[in-house]
Amino acid sequence: MFDTVLVANRGEIAVRVIRTLRALGIRSVAVFSDADTDARHVREADTAVRIGPAPATESYLSADRLLEAAARTGARAVHPGYGFLAENAPFARACADAGLVFIGPPADAIALMGDKIRAKETVSAAGVPVVPGGRDPELAEAARALGAPVLLKPSAGGGGKGMRLVRDLTALEEEISAARREAAASFGDDTLLVERWIDRPRHIEIQILADAHGNVVHLGERECSLQRRHQKVIEEAPSVLLDAATRAAMGEAAVQAARSCGYVGAGTVEFIVPGGDPSAYSFMEMNTRLQVEHPVTELVTGLDLVEWQVRVAAGEPLPFTQDAVTLTGHAVEARICAEDPARGFLPTGGTVLLLDEPAGDGVRTDSGLSEGDAVGSRYDPMLSKVIAYGPDRASALRTLRAALAATVTLGVTTNAGFLRRLLAHPAVVAGDLDTGLVERVAPDLVPAHVPEEVYEAAAAVRLDALRPAPGGWTDPFSVPSGWRLGGTPHPVAFPLRVTDPVTHTPRGTHTLTPTRVSVTLDGVRHTFHRAGDWLGRDGDSWQVRDHDPVAAALQGTTRSGADSLTAPMPGTVTVVKVAVGDEVTAGQNLLVVEAMKMEHVISAPHAGTVTALDVTPGTTVAMDQTLAVITPAPDASPDAPTDSPPDTSQDAPAKDPS
Repeated sequence: MFDTVLVANRGEIAVRVIRTLRALGIRSVAVFSDADTDARHVREADTAVRIGPAPATESYLSADRLLEAAARTGARAVHPGYGFLAENAPFARACADAGLVFIGPPADAIALMGDKIRAKETVSAAGVPVVPGGRDPELAEAARALGAPVLLKPSAGGGGKGMRLVRDLTALEEEISAARREAAASFGDDTLLVERWIDRPRHIEIQILADAHGNVVHLGERECSLQRRHQKVIEEAPSVLLDAATRAAMGEAAVQAARSCGYVGAGTVEFIVPGGDPSAYSFMEMNTRLQVEHPVTELVTGLDLVEWQVRVAAGEPLPFTQDAVTLTGHAVEARICAEDPARGFLPTGGTVLLLDEPAGDGVRTDSGLSEGDAVGSRYDPMLSKVIAYGPDRASALRTLRAALAATVTLGVTTNAGFLRRLLAHPAVVAGDLDTGLVERVAPDLVPAHVPEEVYEAAAAVRLDALRPAPGGWTDPFSVPSGWRLGGTPHPVAFPLRVTDPVTHTPRGTHTLTPTRVSVTLDGVRHTFHRAGDWLGRDGDSWQVRDHDPVAAALQGTTRSGADSLTAPMPGTVTVVKVAVGDEVTAGQNLLVVEAMKMEHVISAPHAGTVTALDVTPGTTVAMDQTLAVITPAPDASPDAPTDSPPDTSQDAPAKDPS
């Protein structure tokens, strides 16, 4: 067994791996970029090594710096987690050349299964059914032969990055170009393949575990059909769709896929499954690493997958056979991401002011967060995972909904409240799932209005901040007493008494503590967490900000805002397609902003002229920062909204590290 292991990753997966290493009595070495100097994984490791500046290419993706860190700390093995270098065959070979054990499959297996085209050919030869499709260089011809809809996928990568669903083949060439650009940027290879798209499919994957002695077992399936932009948001084990016979058949197919490439370690074989005929499953791809959603398998099998990754890498044989693997109970996982459902799920950022992550009977939280952490736009938006376990699916869903309601992450907007509502949707409760369900129901799960009690709570917090400190002199004009010139004083008491604006009769009161504010309206009490200018409840959060209409008008964010293109999220401008003076048409793509591995296209809200352009490729921008101004053409409609610019952008698929 190893005495020291370097964890070549960051965030929640690094914390997760360190936890198991500690349980095994193995010394852990963390690595960190300048952006992660005080990160939780750095604090929890036995040793930590700085490996470079914030850009991942100069730190977490630098094989040379990682290998140097391993040498400096005496590490004998490297655990890559997921994402980053976990599926990088050259890195696995570099570890071996440096005398280090790569805790993952052989480099040749990574290379084979990382090439989706070769992978499909290999598993098909082993008798595993595959999805019909085609490949470069006859990509467009193959797509037209298949007929719409088709799915474009990078051959070298996975997890949703660069994937494009094409329903209208007249847009095929443009979609191919966009997919190539994103694939090249993400994986250094713009080779694509195309597959027939199955409408309303289910995404079911099989966890496998193989040792170096020829033993391969599967650990059952995970249902991963709840996705948005090809990115998983909820996963569970087992799937309600499969019966015992189908489970066994898919498991055996996964085992054969693993054997076909000489696999060793933990891996996942992913299948596309028609909801109406589970027996017609087809191989999609193999992820040659640990999955984000591995905890649900751990909870229903009782096995620590990270532990078995380490033991297998150390040369130990699996001590159990397929017959010994049993699935008990049900587990469901929700991914907490730094994104704002009310703004089209755009990435967010900020400083974590208050953090309360659920734990206890039937609840597990895998997280890389701590209070005070700064969440930026350089890395993946996933912050943590909340996992619930129960004796059956219904109890697991109830437990997870309650856990999400108890999740507090103030200072950074997350999707926790949205996921809680998603888990209560009738189709989800019934297990009637498909990969398009989330997109269809999402608009109904995002509240159209801020609840009245949030405004009342915000008023109470703001008024509390104005309360004079005890002792000393107080400016009488700064006291929030309700005094007005030439009018009847309107007393303000603490706790604040809320009155009806028409009858002026009391409706309720507010009470505050340093971390809570309670609002009682019409006899109903509502309690919020509070930190700084943030309020939170049931997984949702709201930032309380002043609005000065005069200042807004001077800054051009009211009427002229219809002409201004602003950054929808904090990030980096990667593409600028126009210059000052250019004439543009309504809907024309002008810029691309990238953040947290999401590409966001900014298009013209109307026909006109580019009269201002404040960014160039590489410019780092804040949310709502002005990027460009499009002065309308003379015949453009003057009736643009006066409160906010129209939604003129499109999102490309987000990277899914699973």
